Amino acid sequence: MYKVAGKVFLIVTDDPDEQIITVKCEPEHARAHVHAHASITPGRYLDKRHWITLGPGPGVTKRLVTDVVEDSYDLVVERMPRRDRPSPR
Repeated sequence: MYKVAGKVFLIVTDDPDEQIITVKCEPEHARAHVHAHASITPGRYLDKRHWITLGPGPGVTKRLVTDVVEDSYDLVVERMPRRDRPSPR
């Protein structure tokens, strides 16, 4: 589990047989990702509107994974009170 200022933005499974990550996502982006990629599903064990789970599959590239992780981090930071936000990256 990866956190920023105590808030989770990324969950990486530790099961070598199931390589998945789960990230926070704006609901409209989450729906678009789920519809565009068979290996992206609503967040496992979490709020299905605000989290998505990515697994290996067609169209799931390193760039896509990097983008959704960075977007998740930014989304979590944006919703924090200014005093709790980390210094800009």
